[in-house]
Amino acid sequence: MKEVCLILHNVRSAHNVGAIFRTAEAAGVNRIYLTGYTPAPLDRFGRANKELAKTALGAEKTINWSVSKNLSNLIKKLEARTYKLIALEQHPKSINYRRVKVKGLTAIIVGNEVTGLSPAILKQCDAVAEIPMHGRKESLNVAVATGVFLFSLLK
Repeated sequence: MKEVCLILHNVRSAHNVGAIFRTAEAAGVNRIYLTGYTPAPLDRFGRANKELAKTALGAEKTINWSVSKNLSNLIKKLEARTYKLIALEQHPKSINYRRVKVKGLTAIIVGNEVTGLSPAILKQCDAVAEIPMHGRKESLNVAVATGVFLFSLLK
């Protein structure tokens, strides 16, 4: 059985997080984990994040999500449950995202809009996938890249 969850680590923009929620819900993602300083749909007082809600369009209310400040602890918990961890990141040892096949429990991790994921995090991953760029821009927006990758896994 295929089960995919997302880990958003230090994603700065609430608009990006909201867009990822909306896309993840449409793609059938089972859960979103918010780590580091990634904004959540609700603050610690239970108030809605209006910027996030603006782009999520209700997906933040229908997809399971949780906050985990410590990424290392979350990765250990997921590995103990036999999740395979795939980073979406530009890296010299990355593979083309089209070659990634999901079987069983899979966690996809995306990082900060500018700095991405650290080498320490990438070392903990089973694979690093990259979307090749053919134009002059070096990368896609994190929300767009996440959408491209998630929908490629649906095939």
